[in-house]
Amino acid sequence: MTLLEGILVVATGFGAGVLSSTVGVASLLSFPVLVALGLPPVVANVSNTLGLIPGGLGGVLGYRDEVREAGPIARAIVLVCALGAVAGAALLLGLPPGVFEAIVPWLILFTCLLVGVQPRIARWLRERHEARHGEVRAERRHMSPATTAFATVTGVYGGYFGAGAGVMMVAVLGLGTDLELRVVNGLKTLSLMVGNIVAGLIFIVVAEPRWDVVVTLAAGSLVGGYVGARIGRKLPDAVFRWAVVAAGVVAALLLF
Repeated sequence: MTLLEGILVVATGFGAGVLSSTVGVASLLSFPVLVALGLPPVVANVSNTLGLIPGGLGGVLGYRDEVREAGPIARAIVLVCALGAVAGAALLLGLPPGVFEAIVPWLILFTCLLVGVQPRIARWLRERHEARHGEVRAERRHMSPATTAFATVTGVYGGYFGAGAGVMMVAVLGLGTDLELRVVNGLKTLSLMVGNIVAGLIFIVVAEPRWDVVVTLAAGSLVGGYVGARIGRKLPDAVFRWAVVAAGVVAALLLF
């Protein structure tokens, strides 16, 4: 890797880290750049996953107050995403390539729709509860069995394919809990970090990453992840929500 290529990878890592901690689509930037630099797709994918782990660490550090505020939900997210990522990696290794290629873009578009209309759905559910029970529904500060199941499925998807997994986690937690969006964003960043760590450990065993690319990408992503978290904490809810939707739509169009 030349000096100019190294600078490009560091800058790419920084941008991917920012995207990971805000809208959750880091690989839309970093993976194509690594392929354009001449890495075979599999090597680029493995190196990209490992190189973005520090970005997740930086993002979680930046969102540490939000993750701490989430309490038991944060611990549940770590568990279900770790287990889901193992299952997803097993599917990736055991199934023929391209099994889910046809449905993934549609799945991402559907979750974008859920993120966009989540406030209206939440308001409708709250009003329905009040009409049925005659009382204000208590805030949901824990994940229900259904929310836990969908979060686990999102973790499986993240371990198998990954593109748009952050958008999906925002939809799951936004609909399944009453957490503020800044807290949801912190948990989304936590879930992506856990998935990358699990997948990265598996990739180290079964694949051959380009370690010079991994280290260079990691240096940029660590700083970018932290900077992205500081930006994400200050984004108004409406801006964050529609930024996530826009990023998800772009991801789906690229996958089409």
